[in-house]
Amino acid sequence: MPNLKGKTLFISGGSRGIGLAIALRAARDGANVAIAAKTTEPNPKLPGTIYTAADEIRKAGGQALPIACDIRDEAAVLAAVNATANEFAGIDILVNNASAISLTGTAATPMKRVDLMFGINVRGTFLCSQACLAHLRKSAAAGRNPHILTLSPPLNLDPKWFKEHVAYTIAKYGMSMCVLGMAEEFRGDGIAVNALWPRTVIATAAIAMIPGAGTQTDRMRRPEIMADAAHAVLTRDARTTTGNFFIDEDALAAAGITDLDRYAVKPGSPLLPDLFLE
Repeated sequence: MPNLKGKTLFISGGSRGIGLAIALRAARDGANVAIAAKTTEPNPKLPGTIYTAADEIRKAGGQALPIACDIRDEAAVLAAVNATANEFAGIDILVNNASAISLTGTAATPMKRVDLMFGINVRGTFLCSQACLAHLRKSAAAGRNPHILTLSPPLNLDPKWFKEHVAYTIAKYGMSMCVLGMAEEFRGDGIAVNALWPRTVIATAAIAMIPGAGTQTDRMRRPEIMADAAHAVLTRDARTTTGNFFIDEDALAAAGITDLDRYAVKPGSPLLPDLFLE
């Protein structure tokens, strides 16, 4: 079976949740993982730091490089990417995981929050992709199957997905538009650019902080479903797997995994569908 042994991943915002789950799945193959995130001190509401993530990655069998980095800061991202490439002799995979959320209407969304979502989701995704590009091209030239995987939804312009949270939807779709454009731009380079989105809501500490979500955890799936789906995508041929908006269930089914009960927080409970999917 294809795996990620010896590959180097640069993951934005991977100190917890889905990003950390993807890192640990890669680590079990023996991958090198750079965690570029802001959290350096423990937070009682959001457990996990870049250093605890690095410890978990090493225990899982991978090599880890924790990097304190705000992906809105161009100089910080360039330094983080260079540090990763220097530490592990290149970069093969970029996972654009970092994201900010506010499920609020226009009047209830302060501009500070709008700027945060656009700065992290859209600008951060573009910046990390741009910063890693030279290294991904080298990876392609060396036949190392480079990928960019962005955690964003399929583009669905039904107004119902904008009505309740215009700013968040635009910010999230900005990430998806990066996928759409860069997949075509880098197709000739042999760099795969794909998106991955969950069919159901994923139980993370960040989701639990959304009002009302904490009481719905039993109807969610664990981050490991996204990690296994990401692994299935990242081990596919970059030359023939690009420009896709994968849903976790479908990516796993294509890899022969159809029993999803093990991912449920409470098997048998009805599941909450995620945003942007019909």
